[in-house]
Amino acid sequence: MVKAIRVHQTGGPEVLKYEDVTLPAPGPGELLVRNRAIGLNFIDTYFRSGLYAAPKLPFVLGNESAGEVLAVGPNVTEFKPGDRVACVATLGAYAEERIVAAASTVALPASISFEVAASMMLKGLTAEYLLHRTYKVKPGDTILVHAAAGGTGLILCQWGKALGATVIGTAGSKDKAELAKAHGADEVILYRDENVAARVKDITGGKLCDVVYDGVGKDTFMASLDSLKPFGVLASFGNASGAVEAFNLGILAAKGSLYVTRPTLNSHTAKRETMVEMAKNLFGAVTSGKVTIPVNATFPLKDAAEAHRTLESRATTGSTVLIP
Repeated sequence: MVKAIRVHQTGGPEVLKYEDVTLPAPGPGELLVRNRAIGLNFIDTYFRSGLYAAPKLPFVLGNESAGEVLAVGPNVTEFKPGDRVACVATLGAYAEERIVAAASTVALPASISFEVAASMMLKGLTAEYLLHRTYKVKPGDTILVHAAAGGTGLILCQWGKALGATVIGTAGSKDKAELAKAHGADEVILYRDENVAARVKDITGGKLCDVVYDGVGKDTFMASLDSLKPFGVLASFGNASGAVEAFNLGILAAKGSLYVTRPTLNSHTAKRETMVEMAKNLFGAVTSGKVTIPVNATFPLKDAAEAHRTLESRATTGSTVLIP
C-alpha cells in the first residue's frame, strides 16, 4: 500500500482525498517509480473539477513527476531499477509510487534535481513545442506571453529571449511583472490596469507580435488576436480562465489573415523519438543556464488540496511541487 491523492467525485479542492492505494506489478512496457517530487499544474484543476474528463472514477491526479525506478516490467530494456527518471504521462502522479509507461519516461541527468525535473516536464516540454514546433521563434521576432510569471510563462520568457526574440509579457501585479522581467521579459503589461492590445501596439511601434502564447483562454482570446501582426500565430494552449468559446472564422480574415491553433503536449509526445528529442532540448537549455526553473513553493503531498487553492487564487509564481 502507498499513499496517493484520489478523486472520487469531481468538484473543488475538498474532493482531494489522501488515502491508501494498492499498485500492481508493472506490466509489459511499464515501470514502477518511487516519486521524489510531483509537479503541480493548472491542468490538474481541470481534471479535479471535471472540466477535463478522467477515464473513470476514482482516479489519481497528476501528470508529471520525478524519482527512481523501483522495478521494470517485461520488454523494458531502456531502464533498470535505480535509474533517475522524469515522467509526463496521463494521470497517476499524485502518489508516493506510480506505474508509468516507459514510453512516457525519460532518463534524468544527475545535474537536474528531482524537484526541478518535476517542475518542468509538463511546463518545460510545453514551452519546447510552443517555441520550436508550433511557431519556431527566430531572432528578431516579437512574442507575447500571457501569465508571464507563471511556471510555463517564466520558461517561455527565458527561452524566447535566448532565441533572440523581443519578449512582451502580461502579469496581474507589479511583483509578478518584476519577476517576469528578471526572467527575460523586455516589457510586461499589467493586464488588470492596462489594455493589453493597445499597450502591445505602443510597445512595438504599431508592428504588433509574430506569435502570442496564450495559456489563459477565454478572458484573453480577443486581446491576443488584436496583438498579432498580419499572418501572426495565436497558440492557445490552456484554459486558466475557461475554454475559448466558438467564434466566427471571419474574424481571422478581418484582423489580417491570422492563424489560430490549439496544440497539446500529448500530440507532440505521441512518438517516442519526438519526446526524447524534446526532453534533450529542454534539459540542454536548463543545464546550459539559458533557462532556470524557479521552484517557488513546495507542499507535502497530503496537503494537495491547499496547494490547489493557492494555485487557483493566482497566488503562485514559478513552479510548485508536491513532496511525497
